[in-house]
Amino acid sequence: MADLIYVLNGPNLNLLGTREPEIYGADTLDDIAGMLEDRARDLDIEIDLRQSNHEGHLVDWLHEAQARGARAVILNAGAFTHTSIALHDAIKAIRTPVIEVHLSNPHTREDFRHVSFVGRAAKGTIAGFGALSYSLALDAAARF
Repeated sequence: MADLIYVLNGPNLNLLGTREPEIYGADTLDDIAGMLEDRARDLDIEIDLRQSNHEGHLVDWLHEAQARGARAVILNAGAFTHTSIALHDAIKAIRTPVIEVHLSNPHTREDFRHVSFVGRAAKGTIAGFGALSYSLALDAAARF
């Protein structure tokens, strides 16, 4: 079996492609999934891509990633990035490395987006490259 990498997406990312495309781009989450599946095949990696608007689901999936022996987690926590101590603590509680991903660059946006509780616990952050951010994160995760 190929190595497994979880790709977890938080609130409102199910609306990609129609939600503020001037910020988040025109790619849908399905478009990103297709791009990642193609790249994962090239890397001989299996991905498990999920999205939820509920914080607890993301926490449970982080725990599950460790239990299943995932190589890494790519996490776009959406707005939970800036509010969730629960996600911070879940990332710190597992040994599986987490890469924080953002389509836009939070540091060029509103002040409240400059704080990342996820980033404080994650191994690294890739932001500001649109859908390419996910592909860059997958390449990084494949090298762990």
